[in-house]
Amino acid sequence: MLRWFLACLPCFGVFLCLFSFSSPLFARQSQGQSDRRIPERSPASTATLQGLIRDQNGRAIPGVQLDLHNKTSGQHYSAATDVEGIFRLRDVRLGVYEVKFVREGFEARSIPSLQVSRPVTVLELELHESEETVPATTCASGVPGTPCTPAMPASPTTPYPGMRSSASQEASAETSPEQIPPDSANFSPNPDRWDIAMPEWRRNQKQSDAPYVKGHWYDPFNRNRFKGDYPIFGQRWFLNFTGTSETGFDGRRLPVPSGLNAVDPGSGGFFGRGEQAFVSENLRLSFDLFRGDTSFRPVDFRIRLTPEINLNFLQVRERGIVNIDTRKGTNRFDAHVGLQEAFVEAKLHDLSPNYDFVSVRAGIQQFTSDFRGFLFSEEQPGVRIFGNLRSNRLAYNLAWFHLLEKNTNSGLNTFQNRGQQVYVANLYIQDFLAKGYTTEFSFHYNHDDASIHYDDNGFLVRPAPVGAVVNGTVHPHNIRAYYLGWTGNGHIGRLNVSNAFYQALGYDDFNPIAGRRVNINARMTALELSVDKDWVRYRASFFYASGDSSNRSGASRTDGTARGFDSIVDNTHFTGTDFSFWDREGIRLTATGVALVTPMSLLPNLRSSKEEGQANFVNPGIYVFNLGADFDVTPKLRAFVNSNYLRFDRTEPLELLLFQRPIHHSIGTDFGAGFEYRPPLSENIVIRGGASALVPGQSLEDISTGKVLFSVFANVKFQF
Repeated sequence: MLRWFLACLPCFGVFLCLFSFSSPLFARQSQGQSDRRIPERSPASTATLQGLIRDQNGRAIPGVQLDLHNKTSGQHYSAATDVEGIFRLRDVRLGVYEVKFVREGFEARSIPSLQVSRPVTVLELELHESEETVPATTCASGVPGTPCTPAMPASPTTPYPGMRSSASQEASAETSPEQIPPDSANFSPNPDRWDIAMPEWRRNQKQSDAPYVKGHWYDPFNRNRFKGDYPIFGQRWFLNFTGTSETGFDGRRLPVPSGLNAVDPGSGGFFGRGEQAFVSENLRLSFDLFRGDTSFRPVDFRIRLTPEINLNFLQVRERGIVNIDTRKGTNRFDAHVGLQEAFVEAKLHDLSPNYDFVSVRAGIQQFTSDFRGFLFSEEQPGVRIFGNLRSNRLAYNLAWFHLLEKNTNSGLNTFQNRGQQVYVANLYIQDFLAKGYTTEFSFHYNHDDASIHYDDNGFLVRPAPVGAVVNGTVHPHNIRAYYLGWTGNGHIGRLNVSNAFYQALGYDDFNPIAGRRVNINARMTALELSVDKDWVRYRASFFYASGDSSNRSGASRTDGTARGFDSIVDNTHFTGTDFSFWDREGIRLTATGVALVTPMSLLPNLRSSKEEGQANFVNPGIYVFNLGADFDVTPKLRAFVNSNYLRFDRTEPLELLLFQRPIHHSIGTDFGAGFEYRPPLSENIVIRGGASALVPGQSLEDISTGKVLFSVFANVKFQF
């Protein structure tokens, strides 16, 4: 069919041509074509006169009166320049005109003979102040007293294209300044743009609209000078004050020794009554003074000061727990004031217009080296260089910290040097391999010098009172530990991912459990996967820290390697956090001076104290398998359920310390549930509560009584 159609096209064209030439209609059109012509356009009888009048500085002069008088017909036209110095007259009849320019404060000018013969006539003139003497008349040709021809359009570089002539360039030297009216004639100046009041307006009589609510010094939700909404002084100095009151209650049952003493001489049980109650009140006041603006641009300079006050009360049922002196009884009340932040920050340089920068911060500062606080999370003095690159795709830290001692019962800073230094270098990469996933590569160095230290309750914490120390030789030791880390947090598609891996290397020149120098070769890994479905997040996670199989009678004497992983100072938020008994509570290892696990840590590191003790790499290690769910019941109310199965990696260090064998690997099953309620849908009031229990496995039954360990807590936070 296509071949037939192409073959017929020439025939179809010939037929169409013959039809056209033979058509009567075509014949009539051809016959009359010689008699009909296209009508010519009649010449225009009017034109447009337009132009620009400026002073010698090139500034427009408004209000110049323009008068045209036709020398032949006597017709008269008038106009005035606008605020941009532009005038325009339409429908001006062609002819020769006398033109006058008059404005108060300027010398009058005139053009005796201006020829208006083109459709558009363009002028550009300059007026001089009245006290100056100017040449008589000037037109577009630049010759005074002669008929003018319209100026040619200006070049594209002229500020007013199509309105500049060559004559104006020659006369530009004869200029005068413009008489600018005072600002009060056109503006209402306000030197402080931050203090512009919101208008008085109420749309609803029962409840005022939020943008129009007036701020008060006691109101953190609306405009407040103390919350950085407008400057405290000047135009770029802001103050952000944050006051936080946090009240916590914790009731728990822990394995404790019986605490034999003269008050209860008939007691024969090894394990005592482990019920305890703890109440704490923290008042934190943060003063943040900074120089900058209210955009996303990082601040130029900052000074922050944060003191914190702690009051705490502990009640137990056995002696020798609140203090090494059993005469102190079973109750303890303590108070402490610590300086948690005191630093100066300065921006060193802006690296790009996309808010990339480099800054330095020196002083006591808060720092967490990874997403979940696995390795180092502290408020300590140090120097930190930080910033970002590539439009915040890359963020980095170079930090050095010189640690202070902590108050034992509050965990706040003291002013006593700890003798420990920590070096950190890390790099964050956003959208690494997938959009929404951020990864971090890090290096940490823990330089912990040998020292002897007793805590505020009289217990020896450095070195740990086990092994060689128990035998009567107090042997302080140095730790040099290096950590290579890779962590990540974010989402890959619908799957939320949080992961971590650390490899620890270095040495401990005298580990008290091994009784000798050990080289460190330990590792830790963690992975959490979760999926959001409607208002529920389902999550599963896994945590592993390697354990050490060596001791003084075994492998440590042959290879001298400690394989139990330990952190610097961790603050772990993983596998349930508050709603996990193992993570929240600290369990002391009875008949020793060390803890099986410290509060807010997953590591069974057998160290005397997380803050005041030293890292110990001869420990049993752990496996944690977690399942849980988070529920957004309402925008203000969240609920949590959590379950963990815990298991030691190795038990040889426990067998050595407790002189007991065998000790099994199963720690037990940890269950927890709780809620978080925010009445104003913000962080200003937060109420948290929950309960958790650890059902002992065979391992805890081997080293403890086998009773179910439990914790009930409540926490109320008010923040201004």
